[in-house]
Order: sequence, then C-alpha cells, then structure tokens
Amino acid sequence: MTQLINDFHHQHTAHCESGVMSTLLKHYGFNYSEPMLFGLSSALTFAYLPVIKISGMPLIAYRMPPKTIIKNSCKKLNLSLKLQKFSSSENGMKALDIALTNNQLVGLQTSVFWLPYMPQALRFHFNAHNILVYGKSEQNYLISDPVMESPVQCHETDLKKARFAKGALASKGLMYTLELASHSNNIQLVPLIRQAILKNAKQMQAPLPFIGVKGIHLLAKRIHGLKNTSKSDQYKKLYLGHIVRMQEEIGTGGAGFRYMYASFLEEASQHLPLTNKQALLDSSNQMTEVGDNWRKFASRTVKLCRNLNSTGYDEVSQLLNNVAELEKACWQNLVKSIKKISY
Repeated sequence: MTQLINDFHHQHTAHCESGVMSTLLKHYGFNYSEPMLFGLSSALTFAYLPVIKISGMPLIAYRMPPKTIIKNSCKKLNLSLKLQKFSSSENGMKALDIALTNNQLVGLQTSVFWLPYMPQALRFHFNAHNILVYGKSEQNYLISDPVMESPVQCHETDLKKARFAKGALASKGLMYTLELASHSNNIQLVPLIRQAILKNAKQMQAPLPFIGVKGIHLLAKRIHGLKNTSKSDQYKKLYLGHIVRMQEEIGTGGAGFRYMYASFLEEASQHLPLTNKQALLDSSNQMTEVGDNWRKFASRTVKLCRNLNSTGYDEVSQLLNNVAELEKACWQNLVKSIKKISY
C-alpha cells in the first residue's frame, strides 16, 4: 500500500533546516525562499565552545542551535508548528504514519549516520539533520532530503534508528507539522527584516569571549598557540582538520552560511524603499567578501594540516583575525543602514 501527498515538489537546497522549512512552507502556498527564512530567523552566528566536545574536539558553530530556524521563522511569519517528541520509538513511528494518513507533510530531525542513502563520506554521528517525509510505500518512507538532488526512500527500520539515535543533540524522534489555521496573511516583511538584522548584529557583536567576532579572534589565538604547545603533531592535525570540517562539511559551513546571509540581504533589499536598497546591497557584497575570506582561511588551514610549520600557524591565525575584522565592519555597517529604514 502506498500513501503519497499529492502535488509535493522536492527542493535541493544549501542547508537542511532552512531548506526543509522553505519546502514545507511552499508546499502550503507560502513562498518564502531559503535565504529569507534563514535571515528572518537571525540564525547566523559564530561560537567557539571548548567545553562542549564533538569527537573530543571543541564545538565550533556558524549558526544558531538546531530548531532555531524552524521555530523563529514560523514565529516571525505568524505560523504555528506542531512539534512532538516521543518517549518510545514505536510511538514516534506510529505518529508519523498517522500524520501521513492525514495527508500532512512531516518534518523530522534525524541522525545523518543512520540514513543509508547518504554517501558514506557524509555519514557521521550528527543528530540534527532535517528531512521531510511525504509518503510511504510498503515499508519504505518517501523522503525529501534537502541535500539530495532527488527524493529518496528509506526503510522504516533505518528511519527509526535515525530518528531515535542517542548522543549529543539527540532528537527523541522530533517531528513537526504545519498548523495552517493560525496563519495571518497580514505579514509586513520590512519591520521583520529590520528586527531580524538588528538581532543578528547583536549576536555577532556580543561581549562574550566565545561568541561572535570575539569568538573568531579567540579561535585565531588558539590556532596561533598550537605552534608552542606540547601537543603531538597528530593532535594538531586533528584539531586543524576539525576546524575545517566544522566550517565546510557540517551543514552549510562558515562560508556557506555567510553566502546565504548575503543572499538574504540582497532579497531583503527588494522589499525596502528605494532610498534604502543600495545600503543593503552594499552589505550583501560585503558579506560575500566575508564568505570568500572564510573559504581562503579553510584552504590555507588544510595546507597547514598537511605540512605543519611555524610560519603556517602565523599565517592561518592572521587570516582568521582578518575574517573577524571583516565581520565586525560588515555588522557595524548593517546596523547603521538598517536603523535608517522607514516603514
């Protein structure tokens, strides 16, 4: 027996959470792009948190925690999601089947490691990967995974493992569906854009040493300190490789999130009065430059990882300090521009 949601269209997007939300909302007639939802959620950030470990290495984050985009975008747009977690995997799978029977498109938070359709190189223990389920055929669920070019299928046994994997960021079977009855069509984007940018700027300019621009400088300092530490070369290579992996392979990564935010600023400028458009377009170009410099930093860090040397530590840490100063200037300019917006 096959259950299938009619007129569903898969989207191949840059990032799982913002991509899932864009696809979910578009399915129900709310045409918001992935960058717009990312920006409205104030999801861009940087955090260097050495007290939280991933595979023995410090957590380095380039976006706000999982579910931020899901919750914030719906809150801003006056949309209500029904979010559910489950005490048992059996109850979680039963709830999924009931939702599909009711012709509901279902979002799930899963572990990448237990999704068999994922390329082997990408299957690691990361429990915050978002997907959509739009049907079921016998024992296989029909899945729209935003990082895949086309829809895929996943056996119910594997999906159960992916939904109820243990460890950091364990989702406990989190599923979410859109509650349409709560939506208001009277959405004014300009004030939402203004509020979202100011909130994001505040995050990136936070006074805390591990967050935002200060956090980027702190990571640069830690990289520079590697050349004088007694840690083994193997540890240093693992540490540097971890930085690049967190930046470029998990989710959209540091540079990718900056490019997405630049796209948000470009799209947001089209909603502004003519006198304010150019300032936001200039900030979009500036944010793209920030992304380019994150990529440059990652490329040079990979080279250092392959050939550890004192000069390399100096160069890489300086590149990262440059990134921090570029981010600082970008956010300062954005705040000046956005405060001038009238609506």
